[in-house]
Amino acid sequence: MPVLEFKGKSAVVNHHYTVPHHRLELVSELSCLGRKEAPALDGNLIVEGDNLLALKALLPTHAGRVKCVYIDPPYNTGNEGWIYNDNLTQPQFKEWIGKTVGKESEDACRHDKWCCMMYPRLQLLRELMRDDGAIFVSIDDNELHHLRSMMDEVFGAECFVATVCWRTRNTDNRVKSMMSVDHEYVVVYSRAGGPLRGRVIDRSGFSNPDGDSRADYVTDPLTGKATAAERPNLHFTITNPETGDAFPPDTARGWITDRAGIDALLEDRRIWWPPNPLSGKPRKKRFLSETSERMPAGTFWADLKGQSGADEVDQILGERLFAFPKALEFLERVIDLGAGPDDVVLDCTAGSGTTAHAVLAANARDRGARRFVLVQQPHDSRENESAGLNICKAITSERVRRVIEGYVPATAKGKPKHVPGLGGSFTYARLGPQLLTDLRDFGATYPPYDELAKYVFYTETSRQFDPNGVDRATGRIGTVGRTDYFLLYDADPKVDVALDMAWLKNIAPVAKKRGLVVYCEKFWFHRDDLTLFEKENACTVRPMLVPFQLR
Repeated sequence: MPVLEFKGKSAVVNHHYTVPHHRLELVSELSCLGRKEAPALDGNLIVEGDNLLALKALLPTHAGRVKCVYIDPPYNTGNEGWIYNDNLTQPQFKEWIGKTVGKESEDACRHDKWCCMMYPRLQLLRELMRDDGAIFVSIDDNELHHLRSMMDEVFGAECFVATVCWRTRNTDNRVKSMMSVDHEYVVVYSRAGGPLRGRVIDRSGFSNPDGDSRADYVTDPLTGKATAAERPNLHFTITNPETGDAFPPDTARGWITDRAGIDALLEDRRIWWPPNPLSGKPRKKRFLSETSERMPAGTFWADLKGQSGADEVDQILGERLFAFPKALEFLERVIDLGAGPDDVVLDCTAGSGTTAHAVLAANARDRGARRFVLVQQPHDSRENESAGLNICKAITSERVRRVIEGYVPATAKGKPKHVPGLGGSFTYARLGPQLLTDLRDFGATYPPYDELAKYVFYTETSRQFDPNGVDRATGRIGTVGRTDYFLLYDADPKVDVALDMAWLKNIAPVAKKRGLVVYCEKFWFHRDDLTLFEKENACTVRPMLVPFQLR
């Protein structure tokens, strides 16, 4: 398979492994919860922070759980004039790529830098997805070819589903080239190469005009495309057995089946007859009971209002706070294709929060229990930061809050009419300190035991952590196969919990049957003593003095 080469690739291919774990700190006052709800990571979630760090922080709780991913990354157009700086010249990005890629980034072109930014994020998104999950990525012609190549590498070329082309504007954009670009793309991959859910079939047109006893139906064409010269066996006259009306075929369009097939349809009363030969052609009945709920979706979306997103945000928030947000109708279609009623939807480039709005709208329609996870950094530019504009707080979460609770639209004419809320809730979280770091970085407050345990367990097993399975008496945090995992640690900085021979002798009954992986703050024994213990108990103990990695 051809691979994409770009400056800095060697530094970012495995960078997602080295991205440090950070704590997720729940912010009650910015959450939108019911009276009996408490902030939690297992429901709707809005995370404020850099999306690379946030995706890594979500792994212990969400790895393998996300059914549908949608992202709208920078298109790398070179445009600096709008709030989501689109040419990767932000000081934050320059600092990151300089540190991660090094000197090689100094003469990298903007396409190299864009690939460096996207590659580790795609890797982490893949880890968060379910085996039957799908990812939808909005993009335009600037980086489409690079994106396809990277996703072939990360997800596998066999997991490519389709590239959707959708019409995003209805008027020309006055460009010097005299070619108005009126479309964008959505690149779609599945996690394991499986199909998508498909689109819902509109069943409102089913009826029963002739009183057929079997059920409501719609009619499909009975004529095909073959001429008499091409398929003479499809060109013959059909007669209505009830009225005797004769229906000859069109010379350029025969029937869809031969005479034997038509006779079978007549026998099964599968043909709908027009009132007379001059008012139409016979058609084939298709009953409601025989129609699947969903069918394949097309890849050309010309029916969506691509430019309506800004107006929607204006109506909800009362002012133009975000440029070029995706339209609600567009995200509703993406989510309908990618997520069922009980699935998790992730958007790590949340912007104005349209993805959450679409999830809440879908739940309101079918009484579903879809959950959203949004990630949005507080500032997309130094100008935002200087102006004190926290996008995640002031735009993303505020829009979602108003959609949940209801709002009065900002209309210029007439008396505003209150828009009822869609219901729901969300927890607001911020990226906290780096979790695995020098003890001195925490000051007087250490992370809670369960929080550290879930990261340790996921790091070792790539599995979700169950806090109900923790045995604090022994320090066991979970079991996979024939291996038990332990964390000897106390959140009180004044308390030391050490791995020593006394602890090993106490755990010996378990060690005789299983392997032990022990994370600890410190251990006190000679290596020879550990070797003797392992020999006497026929076990293997892996003590790891790295719940906090020294810099």
